[in-house]
Amino acid sequence: MKLGFNEATCMKRSTVENDLVLCERYGYKYIELRLDMLKKYLEKNSLADLQSFFRSSRLKPYAFNSIENINFCSADQWDTLISLFTFGCEIAQAIGNPYLIVVPTMGDDMHKKSKDDVYSDSVEVLNKLADIAKPYKVKLAFEPIGDKRWCVRSLEQALEIVHAVDRPDVGVALDSINLFLYNRLSNIDSIDDVPLDKLFVYHINDCEDLPLGVLDHCHRLYPGDGIIPLAKISDKLHKKGYEEICSVELFRPEYWELDPEKVIRTASQKAQRFL
Repeated sequence: MKLGFNEATCMKRSTVENDLVLCERYGYKYIELRLDMLKKYLEKNSLADLQSFFRSSRLKPYAFNSIENINFCSADQWDTLISLFTFGCEIAQAIGNPYLIVVPTMGDDMHKKSKDDVYSDSVEVLNKLADIAKPYKVKLAFEPIGDKRWCVRSLEQALEIVHAVDRPDVGVALDSINLFLYNRLSNIDSIDDVPLDKLFVYHINDCEDLPLGVLDHCHRLYPGDGIIPLAKISDKLHKKGYEEICSVELFRPEYWELDPEKVIRTASQKAQRFL
């Protein structure tokens, strides 16, 4: 697998400009740019600047993060979502970024939604988004979020939806903590059921040893510093033939306050053994 960096890891103290330089310095092959940070970048820099960087760098763009809350949108929410989504597709086409992460809806009432309603809405929305993205040659990576506040939580559920969409430009994004958040260890075996051609993105992170219901995304740790069996996940991915991005994605407030260079360097060192 090839080492990637997700900008969520240092998003409070870093910038796109800084992340590009540091990721190239510390051996990353890919970067997952955040759309909010990308908009700030383009306030002071041109799209041509970004294109120029990627033409001359070994670092390449991989997946924009992210289009969130895609389910059960009101008309106004949908218009806002499509505006951001179209922006992402346009920039992705311009710099050769192949994937865009799409995330199910979060809310305190999501557990009240029936599985059938979530299924039908997700299939409809992913088809609509994929139709928009197709002319830009951008693929969608649908990422289940293990916490109960999200309406699509398990990899099995996300895969069922992706199979129903049944198009080559829609697959899944696999995230180690989201596998763990759903039901700790048992959900990891669901990796075996994901066809290689539907596995678009792998996010690697570790976490503290806390019970479900307490464990949250803020408890993420550098790879190897926690209790997620990352070596087992890597082994499953290797056996499947997956050779694409293994992207460090850490939403830990403690890391956000550190020097981004230290975090990016440390994350690279710690993730290497799981590639």
